[in-house]
Amino acid sequence: MIIPPPERVTGVILAGGQARRMGGKDKGLIQCAGRPLVSYAIEALSPLCSRTLINANRSLEEYQKFDLPVITDSISGFHGPLAGILSALETARTEYALVTPCDCPRLSSDSLGRLLSSLEGKHKDIAIAHDGWRLHPVVMALRTRLAGDLSCWLTSGKRKIDAWAQRHHWVAVDLSDNAFQFININTPEELQEYESSRN
Repeated sequence: MIIPPPERVTGVILAGGQARRMGGKDKGLIQCAGRPLVSYAIEALSPLCSRTLINANRSLEEYQKFDLPVITDSISGFHGPLAGILSALETARTEYALVTPCDCPRLSSDSLGRLLSSLEGKHKDIAIAHDGWRLHPVVMALRTRLAGDLSCWLTSGKRKIDAWAQRHHWVAVDLSDNAFQFININTPEELQEYESSRN
């Protein structure tokens, strides 16, 4: 497995959503097993990336306390995760971007490295995680040169990540050997269940 060195990779943490199912609370800042949810994503990305960006559209001062650049959506309003990805692609100065959500505390650096490896030296533009049952489009590696095409896609009013990815040379990366890592925290009940499972 050949993984590009960190200086060629920018990490991207998507924390810009409205979190309606979490009662509107900013998910990345919610305490999970004694830590803010976003800290797990930072930890998973740090071995692989020279710089990590946090995409957020509120609580900006709180996110800045993690000593990472905080970027907002370049398109006004909440337009979903692709808007955050676009802002990151426009900001990054590396060949690759490695994207994770802020609400998956089990994501592993090893799996994220496998996404990057699926692009390095290959004729692919986007690598998306697959848990053996379904795709997880917000866990992806992609080439930053796709920024212009993504901007046009969003400007046309389209929002679906998988539909955009399918316009390019993309690959689903089988990470079914660690499917549990894709558990994500969307509701207070899921947070309680996750914390209880750790005891």
